[in-house]
Amino acid sequence: MSTELKKLNVLMCGTGEYTTGWTGSGASKSDKKVGVVGLTCFDLRRLGKVDKLSMVGTNGSKFPAIRKHLQENIANVYKDMDISFDAYPQGESINPEAYKEAIDKLLPGDAVIIFTPDSTHYPIALYAIERGLHVLVTKPAVQLLHHHVELIEAAKKHNVVCFVEHHKRFDPVYSDAKARAATLGEFNFFSAWMSQPKSQLETFRAWAGKDSDISYYLSSHHIDIHCWIMQDKAVPTRVMASAATGIATSEPYNCVPQTEDTITLLVDWQSLSSSKHKGTAVYTASWTAPLKSGVHTNQHWYYMAEKGEINVDQAHRGYDVVHDDTGKAWYNPFYMKYSPSESGHFDGQRAYGYVSIEKFVDAARSVNAGLTQPADYDKHSLPTIANTVLTTAILHAGRISLDEKRPVSIKREGSQWVLE
Repeated sequence: MSTELKKLNVLMCGTGEYTTGWTGSGASKSDKKVGVVGLTCFDLRRLGKVDKLSMVGTNGSKFPAIRKHLQENIANVYKDMDISFDAYPQGESINPEAYKEAIDKLLPGDAVIIFTPDSTHYPIALYAIERGLHVLVTKPAVQLLHHHVELIEAAKKHNVVCFVEHHKRFDPVYSDAKARAATLGEFNFFSAWMSQPKSQLETFRAWAGKDSDISYYLSSHHIDIHCWIMQDKAVPTRVMASAATGIATSEPYNCVPQTEDTITLLVDWQSLSSSKHKGTAVYTASWTAPLKSGVHTNQHWYYMAEKGEINVDQAHRGYDVVHDDTGKAWYNPFYMKYSPSESGHFDGQRAYGYVSIEKFVDAARSVNAGLTQPADYDKHSLPTIANTVLTTAILHAGRISLDEKRPVSIKREGSQWVLE
């Protein structure tokens, strides 16, 4: 068997804000103006890790505008950046299942990166895994716990890498905090807040409240961080959810009647090493925050344990900028760096939005070369599909709790996690 690291062919599923920086109404006005996935893949190709690129959406007529946007904002801005890619569906056609045609063009050992609405992650990921492709799926991996378990089993059966794109794990502050939490003894209390401005309801109007909710979309970040800190130390046992409503469903947003504004999950945790130590966690997410708060994503969390506490404010890092036109803004340069290097090349390789995708590309290439096995990455504390199952269990339990107005238990039956 060859142990040579070959370049990886990558299909990007989803052509929206996170992939290209292009939304239905033009260039994104968020902090991802030129996207993350496409830009990272183009740069990884420049650096010799990636080879052929393709991109699939549901509407072929969007690609001319996307290519123009990428030309103006990536090829014309950074030196030596090849932005070529094959596009599906071709021409002007609209096809919600174009991902199948795009995936069928790939060979086993190629990779698929999925950034599509939450309700589509499971069918696309399963279709790719069953064809021997490595998969990186954005969070939340899936919406239903049994779907998550199916993806774990499918990835194992087909011996492919399947990661969930929980980029917060690669934020230097969060990963440092995780290491320090390990020295604080038994867990006692965790509180997390994450919100985005009401303008996001316009960006996500096509699916907000219909296909997913703000807890899946935003709380998945901090629930995963807490599950990561708790890995092999404690497990969630019970979830109770509560929601605030009325803003998303009113003028000017007019989202579907079932859309919640703000969702809070109250979760009980049980220590694995001490029967008397139980902890409580509160995870809150909102997409109805004020429009001009100076940050795109307001996010902070607090962790208290037996011997100490950790407080992380990820939105205000002692770095703010004031502009006459827009007022004060707090930026996060650690996530993506869009300003070019001294030589004029893309310079964001140390940003955690980039690192998250590069770690997946490196793992897929290593497995293809026979240097590692997919199961090895479960031991590395990386966000593999196996290591993120409890994040899905909590989110799914929260959705059931809201819909059925009752607490939901999380239990282990043999090797499987189930909800009751």
